[in-house]
Amino acid sequence: MTAEIKFRLNGKDVVFNGDQLRRLIDVLRDDFGLVGVKEGCSEGECGACSVLKDGALVTSCIVAMGSVDGSEILTIEGLRDTEKGMCIIDAFADGGAVQCGFCIPGMVMASYALLEKNPDPSEEEIRVALSGNICRCTGYDLIVDSVRLAAKRGAELWQ
Repeated sequence: MTAEIKFRLNGKDVVFNGDQLRRLIDVLRDDFGLVGVKEGCSEGECGACSVLKDGALVTSCIVAMGSVDGSEILTIEGLRDTEKGMCIIDAFADGGAVQCGFCIPGMVMASYALLEKNPDPSEEEIRVALSGNICRCTGYDLIVDSVRLAAKRGAELWQ
């Protein structure tokens, strides 16, 4: 069913005219050219397609466009244009948490969602927050360490 869906995408008002059952990931990549959102499993299990919808971390491969009407969507492209986003991205790079890079956009989005709610997370809290994201290259220790580094470096950002 075709619908006009209005929402905010990375801080800008946008309109999507199309099938309300179409997946958010497809619209982000194909219609808006936001290819930082990766498709891994297509089942909402790997986290590579993670975005924030109204501040909550969601896997865009299982979100229908009809549920996006009136929402605020933040992708890795929008996050990287912020001081908080760059703090996390730089920490991942400096901490050696990036190898192939496929999972990193989702990991960064999950890290941001965590730090927004808990600016000083424990190792266990970081691991739980990242548990919906799969990494096959780096291993989770470097990623967890990078989230801790981002929390430390950006302590004043998340207060």
